[in-house]
Amino acid sequence: MQDGRAPILEHKAYDAPSVFEVDNLLREARRQRATPDGCIPAICVLDPDGDLAQHLIATGRAAPHPNWACYHTKLYAFTCEGIECGVVPYAVGASFAVLVAEELFASGCQLLISVTSAGQIVPAGQPPYFVLIERALRDEGTSYHYLPPASYSAINPMLLDRLQEAFEGAAVRVLRGASWTTDAPFRETAEAIAFARSEDIMGVEMEAAALYAFAEAQGKDVVCFGHITNQMAVTEGDFEKGLDGGSHDALQVISLTVRKFVSGSSLYPPSGGARAKNKPTDR
Repeated sequence: MQDGRAPILEHKAYDAPSVFEVDNLLREARRQRATPDGCIPAICVLDPDGDLAQHLIATGRAAPHPNWACYHTKLYAFTCEGIECGVVPYAVGASFAVLVAEELFASGCQLLISVTSAGQIVPAGQPPYFVLIERALRDEGTSYHYLPPASYSAINPMLLDRLQEAFEGAAVRVLRGASWTTDAPFRETAEAIAFARSEDIMGVEMEAAALYAFAEAQGKDVVCFGHITNQMAVTEGDFEKGLDGGSHDALQVISLTVRKFVSGSSLYPPSGGARAKNKPTDR
């Protein structure tokens, strides 16, 4: 560190293209794995805990997608609101989530929904419940490779407006507010938690700040939900997510999000129920 400036903030050229391009990585993965060319679903879900994907697989509702060329993960296709969607489990943490997000959008994704477990900071009732993350404190490293230094990254305001009233009257509780994205979940000190509370932050998780920074820099649609499931295990009986690992509630949040997104999207015909006619993004 020189003059109080962290090395992660040095030598950044935010408008410069990357030498290592996601399209080239996917090209080589397809070649090596004989993955057929083709689009993935236009709406995809990141499921860091893996409970949702495992529930869909166990109940026969999801199967591997043949066109997914990622070296590190599997993409499973399932139907939501009559539309083919995709889900990637176990992409935990900011850097992994953004790596997968880059690959998803390069492969044909148009909307990415992240549903991740989060620890309660400002109490808003007994967990579990969900928070639609409007902005996320950038206490991780990945976001600083996409956007200049700032305290927060945020959801695209136009996408947020599109989700207005999406969860009114829903059986599942969905609040709106801020989160704290950390790279080090076992360094959530009393001082750091007190600061987060002073900022009215509702939960702490590991992906949202980076995903929102990526989305802003690349012009993509990403919406992040924190599933407030715990109080950082300071007492016994924590981390209870609900039936089937909270999968039923998470599916309802995803379904309501998809319904609102599709209702104003040119990707789908007015009647819905058809697979999007999307194509991989050109770079």
